[in-house]
Parts: sequence; C-alpha cells; structure tokens
Amino acid sequence: MGAARKHEETIAGWGNVGVPGREVLSERLEPASAEAVLCRGLGRSYGDSALPPPGAREVLGTRLADRILAFDPESGRIRAEAGLTLLELNRLFLRRGYFTPVTPGTQFVTLGGMVAADVHGKNHHVAGCFGSDHVRRLKLRVADGQILECGPELEPELFYATCGGMGLTGHILEVEVDLKRISSPWIMGESRRIANIDHFLEALKDASSRYPYVVGWIDCLSRGKKMGRGLLDAGRWATPEETAGKALPERPAITFPVDLPSWVLNDYTAKAFNSLWYWKHLPKRREGLRHPDGFFYPLDMIRRWNRMYGRRGFTQYQCIIPEAAGRDGVVRFLDFLTGMGGASFLCVIKDCGPESKGTLSFPMPGISIALDLPVRPDTQKLVDALNELLIAEGGRIYLAKDTFTRADDFRRMDPRVERFEAVRDRWDPERRLRSAQSVRLFGDPA
Repeated sequence: MGAARKHEETIAGWGNVGVPGREVLSERLEPASAEAVLCRGLGRSYGDSALPPPGAREVLGTRLADRILAFDPESGRIRAEAGLTLLELNRLFLRRGYFTPVTPGTQFVTLGGMVAADVHGKNHHVAGCFGSDHVRRLKLRVADGQILECGPELEPELFYATCGGMGLTGHILEVEVDLKRISSPWIMGESRRIANIDHFLEALKDASSRYPYVVGWIDCLSRGKKMGRGLLDAGRWATPEETAGKALPERPAITFPVDLPSWVLNDYTAKAFNSLWYWKHLPKRREGLRHPDGFFYPLDMIRRWNRMYGRRGFTQYQCIIPEAAGRDGVVRFLDFLTGMGGASFLCVIKDCGPESKGTLSFPMPGISIALDLPVRPDTQKLVDALNELLIAEGGRIYLAKDTFTRADDFRRMDPRVERFEAVRDRWDPERRLRSAQSVRLFGDPA
C-alpha cells in the first residue's frame, strides 16, 4: 500500500470493544484499496462494522484522502475524496451559507462513512437519508478491482446497495453530493420539557409539522406516569434578520481525561443523571438562537466521551418501532427495557419519515429509539430480548450501531437482506470485501 503508515495491533469502534487488527492509512485510496478487505473512516461506528474480519487483521483508513475535488457555488454540488470529514466540511462551508443536507449526531465522520451507513438525522421526516436521497455520484472500487461510477441513474442497484451497505459492496473513493443553502449559520430553536411518553409522541408529531429538525432526549428508566419524560429540541435555520449579523464563534471542547471504572455506571447513577438532566431544564420552555454545534453535535463538545464507559466498553442499541405499532408499541418497548434493567444515560428518540431506496437503509416511518448500554456479562442476553420484542413489533436495528445482534434475528427483522445479498452475489461472489460485522451477521468467510 505504498507509503501507508501502520498503527496499533488492536482496533475498536466507538464502543471501545476491540479486536485484533490495525488500520493502514493512505492518501491515495485508488492504489491502496486494491488489496483491502474494508475501508474505515474515523471509526465512529459503535460496533464492529468498521473492524477487520478474523484473520484479515487490516482495514484501510481513508481520513488522509480528504481533498475537495470540485465545487459549484450555484448548485452547491461538491465532489470530494471519501476521507473528507464533516467537521472540515462545516468549517469550510457553514459560514459561507452551505450545510450538509443530512447530518448525524457527530461531525467526526467522513463522507464515505456517511454513505456507507446512509446516515439520517434530526430532519429525516423532511430530508430522508444522506446517501440514498442526496448523493449524486459515487466512485467505487468493486471487488474484482475495477473502478466505476454509480448513482441513482447509473448502476442504481449497486448504488442503493452501497448506501447503507456498510462498505460491503465496494470501496468508496469519491462522493458527489448537493449541499443545502442556508440563510444563516445560526439555528432558531425551541426546547421544552415533556412530562411522559404520551405527551412526547404528540409533541414530536407537532414539532415535526413545524420544524425541519426535531429530536428528543428521554429518561428511559422512569416508569408509571413518568415513563418517557424528557426534553424536546426543535429548530430551523435562523433568518439574517433574526441573527442581526451576529458572528458565529468557535465552540471550545474539553477532553474526557480517563477511562472510568466500570462500577461508576450503574442503575443508581444512571437514574440520578436522568433525573438531573430532566429537571435542569428551567424554565420549562426556551426559545432563541442556538449555536449549530450545540444543536446538532452536543456530545462533540466532550472529546473521547466514550471513556466514561470504561475499558469494558459499551454498545448502542438503536432501533425503530414502526408506525403500525403505534403508541402502544413504543410503550411496550420502554416498559420492557426498564424491566430488563437496561440502564442508560439518556435515550434519543426521533420521528422518522418514509423509507428511502437504500437497500439496507435503517429508517422507516415510525419512532427511532437509541440508547447506550455498558458492556456487561448480561449484555448479550439483553440485546437478544430486545431484538425478540422488536421482531414482534415489526421493527429493525441500525447496523452502524450494532455489536451483539445474532444473524438469525437480523434476518427475521429485515427481509431486505436477500436483496442485498443478491447484489453482493453479482459484484462480489467470493466475498472479498467483508468486516467483523459481515462475518457475524451475513456469514461471510473469516
């Protein structure tokens, strides 16, 4: 791989559950990807989707390949190498009146990673997913070595399998996407405290009808009349008149200094934190200008925050309860979670819109729930139980967050797997491109 640089012998996702292996970095993705089994951006997938399969030991890191190749200020269309980060994209374009059409909850992702996970955000109900709804072209190296372009009208089957395909259909080398014009770099938003899950579901629907960006943080440990209490955030881009020309300052960040001992995070500290977070919101409702970093990326203000879960690491369980399950489906899930002892420091809830064309894209109409779970001896049992309930409700999980789902459960919850595997059969019958996750969920060779 030329002048690539090799690093440590253990590699992990954001959940800090490591496997043997290392990342090899290169500025030149075309030659470097010729023998690679998998590409990896900034490693913000929580589980094993960006980790090498057993025996392969290496993944190709893309973050040095971060050049902007073309930009049209009239249309907002940009073409860049797959390693360009959202952090850098925002640094260059936010104050110039452009923003990514869809953003996840962190800026520490690459364009290639955003396509591979087909990320969604607070505006899914109006804007869909990043890759399948907004990317116009991809440059890929597929398993047989050929380099080709694909898009919604050019090899569409391959394109839509790549959007949300977790890097298993080809190495993403370049991304062409339309940025969104914005009226100012500030958010005009409202934030309010919600008493319980019934009120929360009503508030989500109401806010989604009035705002493009909506998200909630709920206390998933309270039961009874307090079940699902939390905070709702909603916002839109502020007008120039509302900002009065106010400059957007840089937001300082702090670094979480050490790995906490595993005993620090337990049911009692999680409940105390959830209660404190809920009641800190005074007055009950706030409105006004918001810094986009604080609105879109609150956890980015704490670098290395994953250290709070200690050396055992953690996983995030993100699922969607389909619209057909209704309010009762969400209540059943939360009630079951608290009954199983799924202690989590806050839980993110969103209202999702129509399903995209991405073959394995995560969202569909319904309520998305995401919670962090410390890795413990009973974590596999908890995830198994949650998946069983999810399957009964007709829901599914998000591959970018998953660490513990079993292959049989994944196939039961997502009938689209056969269609995805048919695309891989066409482009990679020998399964040269694979990951630790694909070995676990798709039965790829180690």
